[in-house]
Amino acid sequence: MSKVIGIDLGTTNSAVAVLEGKEPKIITNPEGNRTTPSVVAFKDGEIQVGEVAKRQAITNPNTIVSIKRHMGEADYKVKVGDKSYTPQEISAMILQYIKKFSEDYLGEEVTDAVITVPAYFNDAQRQATKDAGKIAGLNVQRIINEPTASALAYGLDKDEDDEKVLVYDLGGGTFDVSVLQLGDGVFQVLSTNGDTHLGGDDFDNRIMDWLIKNFKDENGVDLSKDKMALQRLKDAAEKAKKDLSGVSSTHISLPFISAGESGPLHLEADLTRAKFDELTNDLVEKTKIPFDNALKDAGLTVNDIDKVILNGGSTRIPAVQKAVKDWAG
Repeated sequence: MSKVIGIDLGTTNSAVAVLEGKEPKIITNPEGNRTTPSVVAFKDGEIQVGEVAKRQAITNPNTIVSIKRHMGEADYKVKVGDKSYTPQEISAMILQYIKKFSEDYLGEEVTDAVITVPAYFNDAQRQATKDAGKIAGLNVQRIINEPTASALAYGLDKDEDDEKVLVYDLGGGTFDVSVLQLGDGVFQVLSTNGDTHLGGDDFDNRIMDWLIKNFKDENGVDLSKDKMALQRLKDAAEKAKKDLSGVSSTHISLPFISAGESGPLHLEADLTRAKFDELTNDLVEKTKIPFDNALKDAGLTVNDIDKVILNGGSTRIPAVQKAVKDWAG
């Protein structure tokens, strides 16, 4: 029997895992990364997926990001040249790429998959996800709610007691909070709430805006008008954000970012974690409303919650972790 892969088809990034023995193992992509950008680019008649597509997200107008937000929308199409693509077809390109490097890793053909979706996805969105899998040549055995997958990943199905678990999931482009009831190996989603337009990208944008403003103040040049500069700024902002999860200050250096009357201009800036927290404080606070609403919808208070699971790359931000700790007690 061939291996079944598990795919987290994310708004911003996707990941794939396989069971080796009884342990799930993340399959790294050709660049050696555990996550793959959910980005598709069309260039010179070629379809590019992942890191290479993400690197041209700003400079190449035929680059498609965050297609997951349009899953299940019957009339939505993406136009590239003289062709139109449905969200299912674009998602299938991402899934095909994942399928291919999974096969390279496993050394065998992969036909079956389990794919996760947000708990709030309706029937049309779930069906669209299944259809995307089918187009990619995958037999989608099951669609699993993301918070349920998180609870399984943390081995909470092994716990003997009945538990109430809150999953706080802050990804690259979306945010959701789910409350689960666990007991006898059965997972029930009691409530789910969130914001489909809030995520790590917004934190990156705050750093970008700060860099653009400082550069303009110092050099009188507006980098937001320069697509090549914006692409470099975006990459540098994301790297700085990640760095600040481990260190209290990071240096951003972008030589030859622009040119002034006296010649080339270089961007040099030091960003402290305290400044980053100040720039993004309202974004962290914005997650409090869905947090409270999810509890309210489940008819619970924080005192009823036994465990909190942090999911999504953006929960590595120390300010996010501190806020959730404060709210959840």
